[in-house]
Amino acid sequence: MGRLPTTKHDRQHRLQNYLETHPFITDEELARCFAVSVQTIRLDRLELGIPEVRERVKQVAERSFAKVKSLANADLIGELVDLELGVSGLSMLEVTPELTFQRTGIARGHFLFAQANTLAVALVDAEIALTGTAKISFKRPVRQGERVVAKAMVKTIKENRYYIKVTSRVEGEIVFRASFVVFAVNGKEDTLVADRS
Repeated sequence: MGRLPTTKHDRQHRLQNYLETHPFITDEELARCFAVSVQTIRLDRLELGIPEVRERVKQVAERSFAKVKSLANADLIGELVDLELGVSGLSMLEVTPELTFQRTGIARGHFLFAQANTLAVALVDAEIALTGTAKISFKRPVRQGERVVAKAMVKTIKENRYYIKVTSRVEGEIVFRASFVVFAVNGKEDTLVADRS
């Protein structure tokens, strides 16, 4: 982060600026960045009126989800962080005990797939979007307590087919990759064609 702030006012100013570009950083990570205690960060946030990370994520997710056409909020796995229909999207998944194998604490693979798949479907600018094919690769196990950030990019669009790549990371390290072909289904005629194929 460069030089450490020397006064409370300076630290709070830098904290506010830092959170504008890193809204999903935790209090613990902020404490390490600013070389202060977690309690100091919490007090600074309270004085500045900045909510905790879960509330910040929720606020951003609500704004981003308003753009989604193809999914209901309950269908999305992970928190939608950013979305530009037909272009790119970002989601975050906190690996809680419910998402892991009890004995090992390792995340069940279908949750990582579901995060990537629902993010890819959310990118499609259509009322109905269906996954046609998926090519996936798990790079390393993800453990309880880790935060998975999935980034999806639309590579090409051909007629009603969206070719989408998703890369999921934990603290910058790639843990999962996928390539999807997602079909936009806009009407009864498209649905019947999709059913015959």
